[in-house]
Amino acid sequence: MLVRIVRMTFQEDKLDDFQRIFDNSKYQIRAFPGNHHLELLRDPDQPTIRMTYSLWESTQALEAYRQSDLFRTTWAATKALFAERAVAFSGEKLEDVTR
Repeated sequence: MLVRIVRMTFQEDKLDDFQRIFDNSKYQIRAFPGNHHLELLRDPDQPTIRMTYSLWESTQALEAYRQSDLFRTTWAATKALFAERAVAFSGEKLEDVTR
């Protein structure tokens, strides 16, 4: 399982625009082959920062999504709203510790 975290800093007046983009694409992203989970997070100390946390079947599944029209159009609209460059991290899940 591949974990993908993308940290995005938005222009303050563009947060509502981003939320609309996310709302219009979240179910399509979640239904994309190989996607197992999608969350949108807000930084509690920096209100213009949003993060996506997603789980992918594999690096290949994430890459297939990143090559799709869905990603290209969503990302182009999203990055136009940034105050600074996004930062993305991927990691392979080794353990899931639950109670």
